[in-house]
Amino acid sequence: MDKLANMETFVRVVEIGSISGAADRMNIAKSAVSRRLKELETHLNVQLFHRTTRTMHTTDTGAEYYKHCLRILEDLREAEEATSQAHCVLKGPLKLAVPSTFGVLHIGDAINDFLQEHPQIEFELDFNDRKVDLIQEGYDMAIRIAELPDSTLLARKIASIRHVLCASPAYLAEHGEPENLDDLINHQALVYSLSKDVSHWRIETPSGKQQKVKINPVLKASSGEFLLSAVEKGMGIAHLPTFVVHKGLKEGRLKTILPGNAFGELNAYAIYPQTRHLSRRVRTLIDFLAARFDGKPYWDQ
Repeated sequence: MDKLANMETFVRVVEIGSISGAADRMNIAKSAVSRRLKELETHLNVQLFHRTTRTMHTTDTGAEYYKHCLRILEDLREAEEATSQAHCVLKGPLKLAVPSTFGVLHIGDAINDFLQEHPQIEFELDFNDRKVDLIQEGYDMAIRIAELPDSTLLARKIASIRHVLCASPAYLAEHGEPENLDDLINHQALVYSLSKDVSHWRIETPSGKQQKVKINPVLKASSGEFLLSAVEKGMGIAHLPTFVVHKGLKEGRLKTILPGNAFGELNAYAIYPQTRHLSRRVRTLIDFLAARFDGKPYWDQ
């Protein structure tokens, strides 16, 4: 019996939640996964899973054994990496999920520069605003712009993300400029459709008061780049991150609206599962991104 192979298979089944899913991820037959689990339970003389026709859940014993397996496997991988990579170049695959607009406008250039330093890294990049399941879909890490809830994920801040209200000079010349927050309901709002609430903008007034402002959304889209194009063409007022609109503001194609208010500040995080060994490749990339965007982001300077 190959104890390490069986332990790795057990860990993968726990993380993915099924034998078939683990078999697909490991690129082995389902029968091989089942055999390894059976060997492990026979060797330990315990039941590691509660099995039904559709699901598998660890027993209390299995959950405790899973924690021990993680520590053992991670210690082994750390030892192997410390030994084999101490004097070697960084190489191997990295599967990364990044937000579509932020990824194309800013993370893409960072990845290209990272590859200049580490040309043997094999990136697989998913530019998408959907919330991926890192473990189920086999991602090493992801970049997310959000208020992160408590979860099984670990996170490191990469950059601050500030939002503004803006419109084109042509739109403001035709429709007038809002004088206060209540005026916004009388204007055409261009809205990011994946927001939790597409009927309101959350705003912090100069006094520090949080306010939910009713808006009139005339255009909703899931693409920040499309919304940027629409607002520059005079279609309405948009609530967008400064990493999207900074060039338009600097070059005069856009103007900020009601600048005395704060229109939302989030953070961009590098996230990764706490149940997965953090490879030297991932650690190096996270350090690189954190250093690149450290302090006040260049798009806000």
